[in-house]
Amino acid sequence: MKIYIAGPLHTEGERILLEKIDVICKELGFETYLPHRDGQLLAKDRSNLKQIFERDCEGVDKCSIVIAVLNGFDVDSGTSWEMGCAFSKEKPIIGYINHILISDPQKQLNPMILGSLNHLAGSLDELKQILSKFKSQ
Repeated sequence: MKIYIAGPLHTEGERILLEKIDVICKELGFETYLPHRDGQLLAKDRSNLKQIFERDCEGVDKCSIVIAVLNGFDVDSGTSWEMGCAFSKEKPIIGYINHILISDPQKQLNPMILGSLNHLAGSLDELKQILSKFKSQ
């Protein structure tokens, strides 16, 4: 089973969080698609925009589950698009939010984001527990 790990890629810290999630997935025996590793980062001149779009669309198509990092006051637009694409293909979406200023995701996240989620994890340990249930299916 393959997992697409979606989230913002703008900073080194954001990419490190996605890589931590990647490690958890692999420890549980899942294959993963990590956009900045398996696709690529956007070039400053945006010359690789079409290639990134095509690779990431293919990544969503080939996955069984999407994990979406929802940290921040507003979900990253690329992450939102990946979630919508996965939702339209009836793929389970696991949200992950661990943000000090988001005290109640059920009240603070956009209803469209919340409505697309099958599960919501508030810690990496909780995410691991949720993923373990998928592994046993």
